[in-house]
Amino acid sequence: MEFSAVSPPDAAMGAAARARQNRLTKPPGSLGRLEDLSVWVASCQGQCPPKQFDRVRIVVFAGDHGVTRARVSAYPAEVTAQMVANIDRGGAAINALAAIGGAGVRVVDMALNSDAGEFGTDLSPAISAHKVRRGSGDISHEDALTADEALAAVEAGRRIADDEVDAGADLLIPGDMGIGNTTVATALVASLTGAEPVEAVGYGTGIDDAGWARKTAAVRDALFRSRSQRSDPLGLLRCCGGADLAALAGFCAQAAVRRTPVLLDGLASTAAALVADRLAPGARAWWQVGHRSPEPAHALACAALGLEPILDLRMRLGEGSGAAMALPVLRAAVATLASMSTFTEAGVSGPSERQAGADE
Repeated sequence: MEFSAVSPPDAAMGAAARARQNRLTKPPGSLGRLEDLSVWVASCQGQCPPKQFDRVRIVVFAGDHGVTRARVSAYPAEVTAQMVANIDRGGAAINALAAIGGAGVRVVDMALNSDAGEFGTDLSPAISAHKVRRGSGDISHEDALTADEALAAVEAGRRIADDEVDAGADLLIPGDMGIGNTTVATALVASLTGAEPVEAVGYGTGIDDAGWARKTAAVRDALFRSRSQRSDPLGLLRCCGGADLAALAGFCAQAAVRRTPVLLDGLASTAAALVADRLAPGARAWWQVGHRSPEPAHALACAALGLEPILDLRMRLGEGSGAAMALPVLRAAVATLASMSTFTEAGVSGPSERQAGADE
């Protein structure tokens, strides 16, 4: 699979945004990270000052993972389908947090190991329109997907990104829902960064030390199986990914191709983004990371992408929740650059020549 070339954000508009920040009624740099974020948005939008986001879309990609049979999670596998139904009904954390930031939520079944009505769920057919299979394989001893399924999942993510952008989305947030997906995401990150399992594996949903040991063993076995696929993004997704992670990768890559900024969430979406940047080189310029997950593999993925998370609230839920929390911060960055007056407009004196000379 080949993605169209990714063009970088508009550097000239970024420079204009930085220059405007330095003319606003405040000491230069005094708004800290907000200034950097506003410059990034202006360069992504290709205009200065940038406009406030009109249609933010959170897309939660859901799937089950066979590795849960190795007891790597504190929750049973049927929770995935139950939570997808909860998100669809509007009762999950991501629904509450999305409302605060003015975002819409969509949930997509890529590989639930169930059909509508099982485990007390009642999912609309549209949610499963892109479904690749029932549950991805156990990466500790078998491929997660076939080659055709990996391709289909990435393509589904690409089509969903196109659908959202074509419908007017000007900021995308990829979310995840899947018991066991931190194990799979950790395997992807460890493979692409060369990290040892013991330095990449975290406690996920709250497993105990014995669960951590089982999870570490599963990641180690997956790394051994996938060692020949490290230079092949699709092969890696087939071997030790999953349909949900593959769709996330296609989604993030295509958003960059479509020049649409993305606010990444925690481990699952950032692991997928690490793969996406190999599918569509240069895509990382279109991304920010919403929050820092306590999972060690998330720090490894962020470092590999050269991206600094906006928030650190010790959140580890997934669903896109950390990125949703960062959305008001990103909106604030846009508002300050677009709405504040310059020194000239406000009739406010800028830094004095004496002070400027002293600073020099």
